Amino acid sequence: MRRTLAKAALAACAAWAAWPALAAFPDKPIKVVIGFPAGGPLDQHARLLTDRLQAVLGQPIIVDYKPGAGGSVGAEAVAKSAPDGYTLMLANTGVAVINGALYSKLPYNTQRDFVPIARTAMQPLALLVTPKLPVKNLQEFIAYAKARPGQVNYGSAGNGGISHLVPEMFKTQAGIFMVHIPYRGSAPAFTDLMGGQVQFMAESIPQAASYHKQGKVRALAVTSRERNPALPDIPTVMEAGVKDFDVVGFYGFFAPAATPKDVVARLSDAFRQVLSNPELRERMVSQGADPAFMGSEDFGRFLATETPRWDKAVKASGARMD
Repeated sequence: MRRTLAKAALAACAAWAAWPALAAFPDKPIKVVIGFPAGGPLDQHARLLTDRLQAVLGQPIIVDYKPGAGGSVGAEAVAKSAPDGYTLMLANTGVAVINGALYSKLPYNTQRDFVPIARTAMQPLALLVTPKLPVKNLQEFIAYAKARPGQVNYGSAGNGGISHLVPEMFKTQAGIFMVHIPYRGSAPAFTDLMGGQVQFMAESIPQAASYHKQGKVRALAVTSRERNPALPDIPTVMEAGVKDFDVVGFYGFFAPAATPKDVVARLSDAFRQVLSNPELRERMVSQGADPAFMGSEDFGRFLATETPRWDKAVKASGARMD
């Protein structure tokens, strides 16, 4: 009996001793790793959240760039970091759910090596055509492409990215055939779309809306379930007659696997507080990312449904990276 009581007392003391460490989280700066160069959409998203996140958590947030291999270099670095909540990853759709199907040798597995912290945004795209094309809406474009199988080209920012895979998914749903022309980034693809060298493209809303309003490209539809405030007069793909087409990218934060549940909950709630700010939400929309908070468990379930969907799109596209 005495030994049992002694063990119980020691266990209670150990638990009490551990409690302040958890309760004090965070007590030093937190690093957010981005697997892409500074200045891109993920960087803009991170910096938009950083100031308010620092205020909620009471510690500095440091953004660290580790570009390479479609975000894989940064993801591997975070996966190998201590699971203590002080090193996080901000990932997009590609890093979280596309790379697993795209790369033959990937140094990480999202579901095995990370715990989801929070989904922070969804990023719809616009389906665009060159103004040189004699079509005014999506159904006219589908009819135009069906009458010219293999004669319509679409540009993308590169093989295996979302601007490549969304048109592939659209091709399947609409029953058309287009030829993929990959570019090194969206800028040269846009140049050729405006010039008519390619006829079709899927691109994130801010840039698409800007060029559409200038008359340099023509937006036919947006890929989200609801219309986008930046293009209020442009219908969704489903409104335009293509059933069940709801395809958007997302941004989310992750921590290394085995990060304590208390820490995950603290971080997840911090993002919930940050994303409830009306001014921040407006600024996110202006950047083309719709506020879409999802806590850790719900984000995990979301990833479980998104992963096979994008796996299928990658396989259908034939894209492969080594």
